[in-house]
Amino acid sequence: MTEKNAARLDWEQRIGLPSEEPLTGTAGLPAPTGLRSEDGTGHVLLDWHPVEGALGYLVYRADTVDGPYEPLDHRGGDVLAVPSPPYADSLAEPGQGYWYKVASWTDSGPGPLTAEPVRGCPKAPGTRRPTVDVAVDASAEPVPLPPVWNRMIGAEHLSMLVLDEPGPGGADAAKEYADALGIVRDELGVRTVRAHGTFLPECVSVRDDGSFDFSGLDEVYDRFLATGLKPVVELSFMPAELALDPDYTIFEYKGIASVPRSWERWGDLCRELTVHLRERYGADEVAGWEFEVWNEANLEVFWNGTQAQYHLLYETAARAVKSVDARIRVGGPGSAAAKWVGPLLEHCREHDVPIDFVSTHTYGNAPLDFRPETRSFAEATGRPEPEILWTEWGVTPTHFHRVSDSVFSAPFVLRGVKSALASTDALAYWVASDHFEELGRPPRLFHGGFGLLTVGNLRKPRFWALRMLTQLEGGRVPAAVSGDGAEALVEVLATRTDDCASVDVLCWNGTLDQTKLDGSAALGREVRIEVDGLPPGACYSVTRRRVDETHSNIKAVWDAVDGGHSDWPNERQWAELRAADELFEESAGTVTADGDGSLVLTCDLPMPGIGALRLDRADTA
Repeated sequence: MTEKNAARLDWEQRIGLPSEEPLTGTAGLPAPTGLRSEDGTGHVLLDWHPVEGALGYLVYRADTVDGPYEPLDHRGGDVLAVPSPPYADSLAEPGQGYWYKVASWTDSGPGPLTAEPVRGCPKAPGTRRPTVDVAVDASAEPVPLPPVWNRMIGAEHLSMLVLDEPGPGGADAAKEYADALGIVRDELGVRTVRAHGTFLPECVSVRDDGSFDFSGLDEVYDRFLATGLKPVVELSFMPAELALDPDYTIFEYKGIASVPRSWERWGDLCRELTVHLRERYGADEVAGWEFEVWNEANLEVFWNGTQAQYHLLYETAARAVKSVDARIRVGGPGSAAAKWVGPLLEHCREHDVPIDFVSTHTYGNAPLDFRPETRSFAEATGRPEPEILWTEWGVTPTHFHRVSDSVFSAPFVLRGVKSALASTDALAYWVASDHFEELGRPPRLFHGGFGLLTVGNLRKPRFWALRMLTQLEGGRVPAAVSGDGAEALVEVLATRTDDCASVDVLCWNGTLDQTKLDGSAALGREVRIEVDGLPPGACYSVTRRRVDETHSNIKAVWDAVDGGHSDWPNERQWAELRAADELFEESAGTVTADGDGSLVLTCDLPMPGIGALRLDRADTA
């Protein structure tokens, strides 16, 4: 085994290990009521009544009514609990019966299971795809669609902007990284960027007299701010001169994950950084940035201290930043797997510590709903309710996993965003670009990188998912889904502009079950879309956009161009890839609303797949 492969294996074995068991948690909640099942083609659909105070729910399955009941693992590699019903079990085999129970989820884990199980048995696919019906009410008053998906995005350490050596495949990594940030800014509407490594040695050092030298960070931030984006200032890692154990490092760039030798010096660093940033970039400018304290301290690879020591790290940093400017928003814990949020809020309540937002991470799933905890904190303290920022989120936490290049990840993104619209203030996809070097630089063009964009800035299917969200115009209107797999496999968002000048209907078909990474014919659906509430007799031109295995899938283009022979494209192949790097779009003619203001359209929707319809009124001057 090579040294690099051994390092990756060590990472995968240690990444999930907690640094310490949580100190506290929320009280247990009762099991959900009203559990029911519905046999669908290629899946069992489960639904239940939500429980007040639950952050989510964990689904259990057994082969017999007497159990044993085990949590359903959809192979996302992280939190198994889902934020809300319904849930589609597509791990089930057609014709085989299963029994199900559900538990409420808090930050202490699952509560008791439902007393009475329900049975489900997936149907085998027939000769025709099942139909799902979508009813869009264009007469409803539009409401704003919260842009949770583009308030923030993740990126590799910002010092990559000043890299002065050739990157993967001979790329100009610094330029391509900056260009990637410009692409997500312009095409996705991204406003802020969260990255590790504010205190990496190329950014911050300690002089012989003990003062801090921020000149390296100045160069990095000058280049970053020139993009027009704003930073989320992640207060990590520990400078070697301040670390109790400077050899306790992470990643190939050796970020130090140690507790400080002196808590006072840690506070000095956070305070002096804040002073310096205000002096260089302006007090009002910096007052609009978020400061996040550390990253995933609940994992031992990121923190060699305890949870109590993290609370001290957070408190010291928060008080230091606020002592300079109370307007600056500070938060944490930036935790893995949706942990430690409740305990941090409890610590801040007990010790009157400032906290403006809670931040946490999840992968391979939709984000949980932390509103019960933030609301409880606000009620107990009389202080404003902290915002909820998912500062890392993605289809997998695993480096070099092929799901990251796949179409499967595209409907996954839309499912997560829709789920988060009401419960979250920011859902930051991790990350913008495959120029990423935590466990080594990209070895080939398609290597399962975390980026929405490849090296060379080709757009992957999940980039197009976010782009299609950004293309929705006007405000959100109701869109009801019914039929085989409705709201668990097939989901919809619909918007319209004033006077129904344009109507957008965005449909997707996906599952959390990553055993279906390469698709599932049994889960394919035909979607019948009825739009009501249009001006009677109005004529609309129809535009279709698609993301599936044969549309808007740059990995499939590369496979056809090269056949898997090369790690990197040659000049001719780059030209072919760039020519194909576009969202599939076609005109689908015109349609006319009937005398009641209704029209019907159909959409073929494989799993995985996304279909978008744009109706533009064509009969107005």
